[in-house]
Amino acid sequence: MTLAEKILAAHCGRDRVEPGELINARVDIVLANDITAPIAIQEFRRIGIEHVFDPKRVVFVPDHFVPNKDIKAAEQAKILRDFAHEQGIVYFEVGEMGIEHILLPELGLVVPGDVIVGADSHTCTYGALGAFATGMGSTDIASAMATGDIWMKVPPSMKFVYHGILGPWVTGKDLILHTIGEIGVDGALYASMEFTGEAIDSMSMDGRFTMANMAVEAGAKAGLFDVDDKTLAYVTGRARRDFRAYHADLDARYAQIWEWEVSELEPQVAFPHLPSNTRPLSQVGNVTIDQAVIGSCTNGRIGDLRQAAGVMNGRRVHPNVRCIILPGTQDIYLQAIAEGLVQTLVRAGCAVSTPTCGPCLGGYMGVLAAGERAISTTNRNFVGRMGHPKSEVYLANPAVAAASAILGRIGGPDEL
Repeated sequence: MTLAEKILAAHCGRDRVEPGELINARVDIVLANDITAPIAIQEFRRIGIEHVFDPKRVVFVPDHFVPNKDIKAAEQAKILRDFAHEQGIVYFEVGEMGIEHILLPELGLVVPGDVIVGADSHTCTYGALGAFATGMGSTDIASAMATGDIWMKVPPSMKFVYHGILGPWVTGKDLILHTIGEIGVDGALYASMEFTGEAIDSMSMDGRFTMANMAVEAGAKAGLFDVDDKTLAYVTGRARRDFRAYHADLDARYAQIWEWEVSELEPQVAFPHLPSNTRPLSQVGNVTIDQAVIGSCTNGRIGDLRQAAGVMNGRRVHPNVRCIILPGTQDIYLQAIAEGLVQTLVRAGCAVSTPTCGPCLGGYMGVLAAGERAISTTNRNFVGRMGHPKSEVYLANPAVAAASAILGRIGGPDEL
């Protein structure tokens, strides 16, 4: 079996599952945020069950519009807070919360071999830990909160093999953008993507989280990595539960296998208005920008901030550009302060925010006006994603975003 099939089989009490089968599977973690949880809570009430199946396995993270940006956001957050206190579930208040998909792995709430469902499409991020993690609608999440089970179809698996060693300034963000550019935003529709190869073996956990995060941008149900020594080193000391790591069989059957030699791959930039509209940096041309955003559940980890600060050290953001930095969690924020990264970024002219999703979904902390362009380390650049429908968002890795903020146009660190 493939990695996804092994995990799902173990969670439905079966020796084997096949793609296309409908199964009931036990879940390890159920997740929701300040946008999606209120709907799930409403549906949970309608079911008529008084308590969630296990308060230690239901997690609420208000991260999209908090600290509250307006009255509506405050009302949404209050619904979460009240339900969390009533049920005794795992809940993170402002001041301790972070971006959900960075926070949960950091705190060891998700571990290898888990099945995790979240009312957020980027729940697939946890696949970096060798877990089957996927997004679901709020009604499905209400059912999962009540029963601890989900009903789903076993996805087909696709393997993506990356040969070679990545060059300077080329990251997991570039691999996943290149992949989506090659296969399209529906190229892995409802499939489980398994990432492997020498480039993956040498990649940091930060890079793996970024790639798993954007599996959904290829239409995937999940994006998974094998559990290796780097995974175990990350999990050791964090995990709050015992876990079992699963591995794909050598003779596992895949619906499709893609292979690339990536040693010569350039940093990639996704042009509006799809993550698949990618170009290598050398073919971007002269694209001026008004804003640069470095953060989000895709690229708000400490390695991303180190990369951005390294590019910006001793330089200044272009006078026509606003540069916004969003650390993924409070611990990452503190670490960035301790390492002097925040000082470097502020001296360069950046605005550094408390952890929040912020402008990624056009929420706040950097919404775009008509005609404005932003380069961003976020995961989507759909029409109106970061503000006005006539604005434009270009996706790139943190080093490219930082260099572009200094140059006033999309460009790379080598130009500096």
